[in-house]
Amino acid sequence: MKKVLFVCTGNTCRSPMAEAILKSKNIPGLEVKSAGVFAAEGSAASANAGKVLTENEIDYNHQSTQLSAKEIDWASIVLTMTTSHKDAVLSHFPQANEKTFTLSEFAGQEGRNIADPYGGSIEIYRAAFREIKDAIEKAEEKWKQ
Repeated sequence: MKKVLFVCTGNTCRSPMAEAILKSKNIPGLEVKSAGVFAAEGSAASANAGKVLTENEIDYNHQSTQLSAKEIDWASIVLTMTTSHKDAVLSHFPQANEKTFTLSEFAGQEGRNIADPYGGSIEIYRAAFREIKDAIEKAEEKWKQ
């Protein structure tokens, strides 16, 4: 069983979208969760993140989770939205070094960060969604191995 953990800042925008996108692919043997490096426990996904997922007919049910050792230990791979998230993960959880990558790095798109749409227009959320979906699809064979 592969266990993928997506990480962003507040766990209300990018990582919940990534979690929902990957879950929607229904890949056998794959579990998916998300968390935030500065998340408030139990917050819903942002309204615009929810709208974009709904527009794309992707189901979601989300409550934010603060990143902790529990999530790191659970995951077989940790995928962050930016290099600063990756740095934060590794500074707090150095034991995760071998399994932590940015989503873009994992997808073979070196040096790209997925910009935070928080507080932005629906168009900004749509752009973030497209970037996340594109990276997930580029890495799809890795999920199935």
